Amino acid sequence: MRKKMIYKSDPYLFPYKRAIDERHKRIMDCRKRYLEASGQSEDGKLSAAVNNHFYYGMHRTEDGGWVFREWAPNATRIYLIGEFNNWKRTEGYALKPIGGGNWELKVPGMFLHHGELYKLFIEWPGGAAERLPAYAARCVQDPESKVFCAQIWSPGVQYAWKHKSPSKRRTPLIYECHIGMSGEKEGVSTFSEFRRDVLPKVAELGYNVLQIMALQEHPYYGSFGYQVSNFFALSSRFGTPEEFKELVDAAHAKGIAVIMDIVHSHMVKNEAESLSNFDGREDLYFYPGAQGHHPAWDSRCFDYGKDETKYFLLSNVKYWMEEYHLDGFRFDGVTSMLYWDHGLGKDFGDYELYFDQGVDENAVTYLALANMLVHELNPAAITIAEDVSGMAGLAAPFENGGVGFDFRMSMGVADNWIKWIKEKKDDEWSMGQVWWELTNKREDEKTISYAECHDQALVGDKTLIFRLIDKEMYFSMNKGSDSPVVNRGVALHKMIRLVTAATAGNGYLTFMGNEFGHPEWIDFPREGNDWSYKHARRQWSLAEPDYLRYRYLRNFDDAMIHLIRRNNVLVSKPELIVADEEKKVLIFKRRNYIFAFNFDPVASYTDYGFAATAGSYRLVLDSDEAEFDGFGRLSPGEIHYTINQKSPNGPQDLQDTLLLYLPCRCAMVYELVK
Repeated sequence: MRKKMIYKSDPYLFPYKRAIDERHKRIMDCRKRYLEASGQSEDGKLSAAVNNHFYYGMHRTEDGGWVFREWAPNATRIYLIGEFNNWKRTEGYALKPIGGGNWELKVPGMFLHHGELYKLFIEWPGGAAERLPAYAARCVQDPESKVFCAQIWSPGVQYAWKHKSPSKRRTPLIYECHIGMSGEKEGVSTFSEFRRDVLPKVAELGYNVLQIMALQEHPYYGSFGYQVSNFFALSSRFGTPEEFKELVDAAHAKGIAVIMDIVHSHMVKNEAESLSNFDGREDLYFYPGAQGHHPAWDSRCFDYGKDETKYFLLSNVKYWMEEYHLDGFRFDGVTSMLYWDHGLGKDFGDYELYFDQGVDENAVTYLALANMLVHELNPAAITIAEDVSGMAGLAAPFENGGVGFDFRMSMGVADNWIKWIKEKKDDEWSMGQVWWELTNKREDEKTISYAECHDQALVGDKTLIFRLIDKEMYFSMNKGSDSPVVNRGVALHKMIRLVTAATAGNGYLTFMGNEFGHPEWIDFPREGNDWSYKHARRQWSLAEPDYLRYRYLRNFDDAMIHLIRRNNVLVSKPELIVADEEKKVLIFKRRNYIFAFNFDPVASYTDYGFAATAGSYRLVLDSDEAEFDGFGRLSPGEIHYTINQKSPNGPQDLQDTLLLYLPCRCAMVYELVK
């Protein structure tokens, strides 16, 4: 039985009922067609229909030999070349056409070995070139020539998984990270180093989801992993597949789910490494003509209407989940996928834009099938959409007429913090606007909020701490300094992160190192910085000494995350109590907790009263504690009692008032204990 459709819960969607129903049917028809093609009935499993990665690429056969297959319908001749035949095109390694644009080669086991490098040499009418296989499971780069080759990866002994995946994350607390820049050394860090040095920090802080960037192979390290060339290949820069499995296993042992940034929104245009002009056809996996080229990213755009492309991408989703036991995905660049113009220059202020001719319904169908597949493979897995358009239904259940993502990134939150910090003094911030922008979310969709992610840490942008403190970061972050700029920045850094997390729809995210106010921007090695790794790392040691303020910012993040996680704060909605524009006070309730913020830079308020449920309230988190580099104006664990007196501030159905001391630039959390 179908659940309540999204146009019945949102009257603004009702005019688009037909479009939503047609979209739903289009997706179901595609799913049915794929099931039938795999010999299944309508109630079969999509996961049993998308297995391209088991067929294509290099595989061992039961008799100990090898079989390699590739789809290249425009090719006239294909050779397997590599270390095993001195990179020569020989008849013994010539693939044979087997129909449907497919090519196959069978080789006895003695001729190919684990670790050997190889490529394809593809000929087509009017041309020929070396290519990397579409389904290559491992590619490596020569450190001197920078040339990529595929590598036979069959170590003999399969990795033995020791730990099960964690249960469903209803309220994900996400630690976003990049393996290569996760170490303190000036260089590329590895999976093993991350497992040893960083994973324990993530667990100690209390985050329950690890979101890893740049796992798919990419030619240019400085692309942050978003210019993917080999979709089935784990980036060899960071180690071996077994070392990554060991990292995932270790995270699971600590109760941390592992998701990856998956890039299915585009592909690097490099012909030598990617599928661009793979067999002489520009549109093999991509849209023909201009639509197949991204005008802003200088990359190739997938043709989501082509079955071969959808099979390729869906098989890729299944591969990462089954091969590496991943617990879900953050789909990158969803806005670019959804719209023919990639959403460039649009403000998306009209629902019509979500259903008109500007929407690439092929991409909508693919994303819905991908979500079905993920949840079929692992009902506890989570999917997150990175979308700035706010397309209605994107993160609503498919059976309700949505696309099926579990969560969407609440991307406007970080943008608004940047805007407020840049354009206004903090004593000019509107408490009503802050509340509205942090809580304005669709009722039928779940969201992940963040004050900053990796985007705000890249060169060309600024992290929150840099926006607040700027050059004083280099001179006054020691405890002995009494810089007003640093005092303000440290106080607001804590307040902004807490109010963002505490108002989050259903989850919260931070980027690696930002929890302690990492002082360096991210700048990957490039010609412009003389190929330096100085800014492509994380200086964890700054958060250790007790004489530097970074340590106390980390202490606050630790306390904040543990409070939210331990008490399941995010499972209920935040309820506004006070948004005092004159005094810059924001107070709201969530479960049995009252969150009180005084953003005024100089004024503290004694006996600030507001309506509250009758009882006693204990202070459980205070940004002003000495442990968090505060001034210690409140007593840890202090208890306040309501008085039987109606307050004009807050819900008028409550007959009791809570009176609190609100120090300036301070955030407090009180728990109802009686």
